[in-house]
Amino acid sequence: MKIAIGGDHAGFKYKKRLISHLEDNGHEVKDFGPHSDDSVDYPDHVHPLASAISSEDFELGILICGSGNGVAMTANKHENVRAALCWNTELAALARQHNDANIICLAARFIAYEYAESLTDTFIETSFEGGRHERRVDKINC
Repeated sequence: MKIAIGGDHAGFKYKKRLISHLEDNGHEVKDFGPHSDDSVDYPDHVHPLASAISSEDFELGILICGSGNGVAMTANKHENVRAALCWNTELAALARQHNDANIICLAARFIAYEYAESLTDTFIETSFEGGRHERRVDKINC
């Protein structure tokens, strides 16, 4: 699977580890930055990633910042992007199953790395159920 990953300085260490994990599991990953833990403005990295998801250059995206909120808000400004802030595996699965989320947002300051990895795996491995959910997802874009 082609996966886009990015975030801000608070998510940098998790991002580096997740890239290795994803590549070890056969995924093609593009890092949208940042490329160090120096302070950055997350929209500078989120907008290019969300544009790549919107244009379907990548199947799924992962965004990581301190709270997960800023990256989620920014990504969701893009057409056909459905970014979901997830802090447990049930939410990660439901975001895919019911909302056809295409970006998972993680809060590096509030979850352990191992949990971030588990949430990401659940998100990637779960499919959209369609059916009655399709009608609802079709009504999201303005």
